[in-house]
This record gives sequence, structure tokens and C-alpha cells, in this order.
Amino acid sequence: MGASMELDPTQIARRVRDLGDWFHNLDLRGVKTAPHHFLGDYPGDKWRRFAHAIPADLRGQSVLDVGCNAGFHALEMKRRGAGRVLGIDNDERYLAQARFAASVVGAEIEFRNMSVYDVGKLGERFDWVLFMGVLYHLRHPLLALDLLHEHVVKNTLVFQTMMRGSSKEASWESDYPFSERAIFDAPEYPKMHFVEQRYSDDPTNWWIPNLACAKAMLRSAGFVILDHPEEEVLICQRGEVP
Repeated sequence: MGASMELDPTQIARRVRDLGDWFHNLDLRGVKTAPHHFLGDYPGDKWRRFAHAIPADLRGQSVLDVGCNAGFHALEMKRRGAGRVLGIDNDERYLAQARFAASVVGAEIEFRNMSVYDVGKLGERFDWVLFMGVLYHLRHPLLALDLLHEHVVKNTLVFQTMMRGSSKEASWESDYPFSERAIFDAPEYPKMHFVEQRYSDDPTNWWIPNLACAKAMLRSAGFVILDHPEEEVLICQRGEVP
């Protein structure tokens, strides 16, 4: 952690307001950025349910936070001692919030305006890649997972997505005849729900998988699922593409 910006709480609160609506509720030296979030203390509440699955000591390890928003997860990884931490997002408003938050707490984190589809341009792999709350905003979600596997994940992917439908899983054959139809009606069969217009008043919510689908997509991109510490979070290791 570096030197923090010398601002008093009143100045911090004013700047927080100037930066617009925050989706991440951060604690900036006593000033909360989204204290009335509809999901509560978000993403802090969710983080605390799976934080135990990430090592407490990340010294010397690199982190890429894809779709970093205001930087909550990048900050948490930096607090665990991570070395190089890079956050990317394609929304300048969120990046401005993230840069301000990092400066207030004195965290040396780099933020860039970049799409997940362009991660190959980074030209480097990271020990930890966070892909939190991004998949359902993408028109081409499997392509994004393929690109992460091919270009930037060195060891571990921390994946989270909104899920709907069945949370049950079942065993399936590796192939079925063309005449088979019943499996597609099974609630636990891998399914991706498509949102044509809006969900939760958000026009960027495109694809919402069930649990079986999220796991199947990760496996098909070449990831090995190591842990499922929270209902929407999967810890994955980079493996070989099937």
C-alpha cells in the first residue's frame, strides 16, 4: 500500500458524490460510497462469504481484476499483499471511482479502460484473475472465457456470475442421439437464459446461466473447478481445453 490522499471526510464525501452513483459500497476512511445499495453492503457481504477460499498472503503474486467496477476486489487483493494489481473496465465512470478509491486508501493499483475481449493485448499472464459479475453483461460470454484462458490466466480464476434456475446438478452422458429430447426439459440440465430486453431494469443483463451451465462453460473453456465456496462463486485452475 502506498501513501493515501490527504483529504478529510468532508472532502472525500464531496468527491464521492461528484463521481456519481456507485455500485460498490466502499469504506473510504469512514465514508461509505453506496450505503443504501439494494443488495446491502455490496460486494462486501458476498466477499466475506468466500474470502476464506483465497490465500491471506498474496505477496509476490499478480492479480488482474476483469470488470473491476469501483475496485472493491482489486483493493481486497492488494490488502492481502498482492504485488502487481491491474483492474480493467470499459466504463470510465467506474474507473474514475476506482482510481479515486485507491488514492484515498493509498493502494498502488493500475486501472485501464479495456474490454474483456481485448485482454490478449495485455501480453502477460496473472497468478490470479478475478472475473466477478461480468459474464451476464456480455453478448459473447463463452468467447470471453476462452480469451481469459488463452491469454491471461496463469494459475487461478475466481469466477462469479448471477445465476437463475436450478442449482441442482446431475450426471450426463457424453453424447445423445438426435432423437433424445427429454434431457432438455430437466431443470438441472445446463441452461443459459437469454434476456432480450431488460432484467432488474438493466439492458446489459444478457445471459443468465444456471449452476450446471456456468460449470460446463468453465470446463469447456479449459478450466478445472477446484472449489465452490459461495453459491455464485467458483474457484478454478487453468487446465487444458477439452
